[in-house]
Order: sequence, then C-alpha cells, then structure tokens
Amino acid sequence: MSAFPLPRSRPKHLAAALLAGALLVGGLVTAPSAAGLSAAAATTAVRVNQVGYLPDGPKRATVVTSAAQPLTWQLRAASGRVVASGSTVGRGTDAASGQPTQVADFSSYGRTGSGYVLIADGTASDPFDIRADLYDGLRSDALAFFYHQRSGIPIEASLVGSAYARPAGHLGVAPNQGDTNVPCQSGVCDYKQDVRGGWYDAGDQGKYVVNGGISTWLLVNSFERAKRAGTASALGDSSLRVPERGNGVPDVLDEARWELDFLMRMQVPDGRPYAGMAFHKVHDAAWTGLPTRPEQDAQPRELHPPSTAATLNLAATAAQCARVFRPYDIEFANRCLTAARKAWTAARANPAMYAPDSDSTGGGAYGDTQVGDEFYWASAELYATTGERAYRDAVTSSPWHTAANAFTPGGFSWADTAALGRLTLATVRGGLPASDLRRVRASVTAAADGYLSTMAGQGYAVPIPATGYVWGSNSAVTDNAIVMATAQELTGDPRYRAGVLESMDYLLGRNALGQSYVTGYGERYSDNQHHRFWAHQYDASLPHPPAGSLAGGPNSGLQDPVAQEHLPGCAPQACYIDDIGSYSTNEVAINWNAPLAWLAAYAAEDDCAGDRSGRLS
Repeated sequence: MSAFPLPRSRPKHLAAALLAGALLVGGLVTAPSAAGLSAAAATTAVRVNQVGYLPDGPKRATVVTSAAQPLTWQLRAASGRVVASGSTVGRGTDAASGQPTQVADFSSYGRTGSGYVLIADGTASDPFDIRADLYDGLRSDALAFFYHQRSGIPIEASLVGSAYARPAGHLGVAPNQGDTNVPCQSGVCDYKQDVRGGWYDAGDQGKYVVNGGISTWLLVNSFERAKRAGTASALGDSSLRVPERGNGVPDVLDEARWELDFLMRMQVPDGRPYAGMAFHKVHDAAWTGLPTRPEQDAQPRELHPPSTAATLNLAATAAQCARVFRPYDIEFANRCLTAARKAWTAARANPAMYAPDSDSTGGGAYGDTQVGDEFYWASAELYATTGERAYRDAVTSSPWHTAANAFTPGGFSWADTAALGRLTLATVRGGLPASDLRRVRASVTAAADGYLSTMAGQGYAVPIPATGYVWGSNSAVTDNAIVMATAQELTGDPRYRAGVLESMDYLLGRNALGQSYVTGYGERYSDNQHHRFWAHQYDASLPHPPAGSLAGGPNSGLQDPVAQEHLPGCAPQACYIDDIGSYSTNEVAINWNAPLAWLAAYAAEDDCAGDRSGRLS
C-alpha cells in the first residue's frame, strides 16, 4: 500500500483494470452503499472526535461555517447544562477539505463524563465522552485485527465471536492448494516451500514480506516503547484475545511471532540458489473474486522471486525479534538472530534483486528498486541488537544516516523504511558516539516539529499536507503521529503528545466528512471496507469488518471504478466512500492497522502511566 506519491511508493494494486475485472468475476455489486453516499449529508457542521477526548488532552472541534466573525461555542453536558463556553478562532478555507473553517478549543475543561455536545453557529456536534480510559477498547480491538487476519489457523468463536469464526485458511485442505507445499512461479525455482501461517495482507489473501515486515516491526516496536515507559503490562500475557494467552509471553509478541515464523519460512533454504534471500511474496495465481472466504479459495498459490527488499525486511524484523524476545524465549530469539544474519549476508551478496511493478497478477506488486533505506534499517536493527562493529559501520557509512529526507511529509511506508532505522537508533541504547546520537534524535524532533507546523496551518489539524491524500492516507497520518510520539518520549515536550491525540481526532471524526475511519468507533464509522470475507455489503450472511479495523482513507487519485464514478471533483480530504468496491479509498491492510494499534496503546497509557513529562535519557 502506498503512503505518498513518490516514484517508489506506489499503491499495491497497480493493475486497477485487472482487479476490477476480478471483482466483476466475483459478482461484486459496485453500487455505493447508502452509508457511503449519505455520510456528508448526515454530518453536523461541528466536527469532533466522535469517541471523545482525554481529560488532560487537547480538546478541539472544527466548525464548518461561512461566518466571517468568531462564533460563540458552548460545551453542554448530557443534562443540557452549559459547562464551558468561549469563542472560535477563524482558520479560513482549509486547503485539504476546501471548507471554510473555525476552531473551538475547550481543552481547559477536564471533567469526565459521557454525552457531551459542542454547540456553535446554532448546530450541535455528535455526542462524545471525556474519560481517561477512552482508548482502552481501541487498543485491544486494533490489535485483534491481526488475529482475524491470520492464515493457517482456525479463528475461534470464543475469541472473536461466531460471526467472525472460520476454519483455517490455506493449509492444503481442499479446496485450498496451499500454503504448506507451494511451488515457485515458472523459472523461479524447482522446489516447493512450506510457507504456512502469517497474516493475510489486506482485503486479498496474499502474504507479502515487505508489508509484513513493517507491520511486524510496528507491533514489536510498540511493546519495546511501552516497556521503556513502564506500561508494557497492558500488552502483556493474557491482555489480548489470542490463543497463546497464558503462555508467559506478552500477547502482542505472540501475535507478532505468528508473522515472524512466516517471514522466516519465506527464506530460501541452505543448498539452494540464493540461499538466505527471502521470497518476495506468495499469493493466488489470479485475482480472487469477492467474496471468498480463505478456506474456500481454490486458486493455486505461487512463490514469487526473491528480492533484496524482502530479504532486508527479514533481516531487520528478525534482528528486532532477537532483541525483544530474548527475555521471554531465548531459543526463538536465537533462531531469529541466525535468520537475520543469514539474510543480511545474502542481501549484501545480492544487492540489486528488485521486485518489479509488473508482477501484479493475483496480488500486489510491492515493487521497489531503491533499497538503500532497507539496508540502513536492517543494519540499524542488527547493530541495536548485537552492538557489533560491522553493523555499526554499515549504519554510519550509509547515506541515509545523515540524509535530510529520512522523514518525509507523507511519512514512512513499506517502500520508505529509513525512518524506522532512525527511530530504533534514537531510542534503543547502543554505542553510537554522543554527537551522532544527538543528531539522530534531533532529526526525529525536527520531523515532529514539521508535522506540528503542518497541523497548525489547517482547519482539521492533520499531520500530512493537502497533497498527501493518496492511497492509504490514513497510514501516513498514523505513521507521522508515531514520529511525534517518539519525539515526546525523547524530550518530554507535551506539544508532541497533543499532536498525536489530535491526529487520532482526525481518524475518529474530526475531518471533512465527519466520518470515523475506524469500524465500531464513533457515530458514523466505516463498515464496508474492501475485504473478501468481511463482505456484508455484498452478502448479508457475511460480517462487516470487526471493530478496530482502519479504512485506507481519502485518496485523490480515485484509482477504482466506484471512486471514479462517485467522487469526481472531490477535495482531497473528501475523496473517500465507504463502499466495498472502493479498494483505493476503503480497503484494510496490516500496515495501516499496525500504526493504529501502536497509537492506541500509546494514547491508552494516560489512564495508567501518570506523569508523562519525563524524557528518554
């Protein structure tokens, strides 16, 4: 999935026409849902976080109004009593939404309760809460997304409810043809590989090493950060809905291990050509129609050629695994480190094996021909884990170590991973010279300052520019918010935390459409995301996406037939429709839910972490 319109950050589904054809084969009705078309009409002009606000956090609302003068606003409790009031501040026409906006700031009000509404210009907002445990449920639900997406294991009703339970997919049980004994594409290899397990990537049932890599890294990094903050118990053993609960290992690491085991199965075995490299992806030979439950997929599965990018994703995530899993499972940690070293050596020997953009039949291409950033990320993880000079030298000699564009306005992504190396070097104790460490940390805070500056100039306070509403724009919002959260950890500056929380406001309803992009959260939320099992809009016997699923978000590229039909002329922040056919605005993906889960865990700490003013030494 793409996060920004750069030459190397392309949407996964480049062959839109091919996918559209597959949808028609599957019988998809592409007429927009009533929810998708009526969202704007049903939306109040007073846009708030429809879930609510933290008592000690920022509390701002955006009012869409043509009024030239400041407006009086009132905050009313559920009883109707006015508990706070003030005047809005004009922001002019917001570039991303095209809407004339003013902002009401009621941050000084900190009493808890439910059913608050904000009234301005004669209009009431959606009701919302103010409470300390606001994000506890989202922390759990956003992480549960990954169990739902598991391949190769039954999804149990006792953990997810009967509507979402299903048999294991792709274990070679008819009609499945894999993934226990998968052949390569013609000419790639002459053997078969057991690549069971892992997470289905998105609305399709492909499994991609590069997207799995960044998603795994984010889940493990979330735990590593929480451990530094002293709040890791919230992600600990028996904290989540996973079948491994009670095994003495933090549940978020159990979930990450499901993908890590798959990533290591994708490594070319010893004695074979390109041993130590990683196959780029495994998926169906042709696009599968909607709906198709995983265990009912009859398509042949294929391994696609190894790539340098995939191999370095394996090296980076396996090295991170070796560091973070060591206190809980030393045998697995050692296995991860062995795989990481082997992958690093193989990538160095084969530095230009690129996945082509043309390989997009049956699954996303995830093409990437610039892998210097992946080398930097992998070397940073190996150095942070081992402290060995060879990896330190690879870090410090990389152009990315001093590059000014490791952090970009559109955020990091599966194709742009230098920022991940910087975040690790900035936060994991190591042996970098003090001046080098100061410069790395300064690059994090400078990027965070840039995102805050972007937010300050907008009517909706979003940490991406008006040009950043592309495929997966919501992941750019969440990824940039993670950089701000890391800056808060490094400095203790509360401005960065405020930026994180206002980014969550955008995702949960304070936006051009008054739409919550997280299923189950808010008054009007996305629930027809593009998915082959969560396809209720097409087949009423199938479920909507589960709570905590994040839609891709506005995409001014309009790269699917539904968006092209119903959204022409849209302002960038309004280029979204909650329709199962709009895969370019409304798909789900592991690399979008992973940063959402990271942020939900960070925000949920407010009810247990106490003073957040400390800084990382």
